[in-house]
Amino acid sequence: MFWDSSALVPLLVSEDQSAALTTLAGEDREMTMWWATPLECQSAVHRRHREDPLATEIMTAVTERLRAIVEHADTVSPTDEVRRRAARLVSVHPLRAADALQLASALIWCEEQPQGEVFVCLDARLRDAAHREGFDVRP
Repeated sequence: MFWDSSALVPLLVSEDQSAALTTLAGEDREMTMWWATPLECQSAVHRRHREDPLATEIMTAVTERLRAIVEHADTVSPTDEVRRRAARLVSVHPLRAADALQLASALIWCEEQPQGEVFVCLDARLRDAAHREGFDVRP
C-alpha cells in the first residue's frame, strides 16, 4: 500500500480515523511512502501541537512512532521522473504540488499500473485524483 501523509498522521496522534488506519497499517506488509512524507507528517504534528499543545511524553512517543514507521517503510526517492509525472498530474487534476508529488511517486511505485494497488489517503482532492488514476483508495 502507498501511504499519503494525511493517512499516516492519525497513526501518530489520536484522530477520528486512527483506529481504522491502525487496522489498515497492520494489514500492510510493505508500507510505501514518498520521500518527503516524514517531513509532511512532522509539519502536521507540530502545527497541531502549536494549536493545542500536546504533553512532552506524547510528542516523544509521536517522534518515536514516526521513526519506526519510516525505518520499516519503502520510500520512493525524489527523481526527475517523479517531477515529470507530477507535472502531468497538476495539468489534469486540481492538485497542489506536494500532493502531485505524492501521487506521482505512487505511480512510480506501482510502475504505472495502479489497478489493484491501494492508495491510503484522507485528503479529498488527492483521493479523487488517485481514484481517477486507477488506484483503490482507502479508507
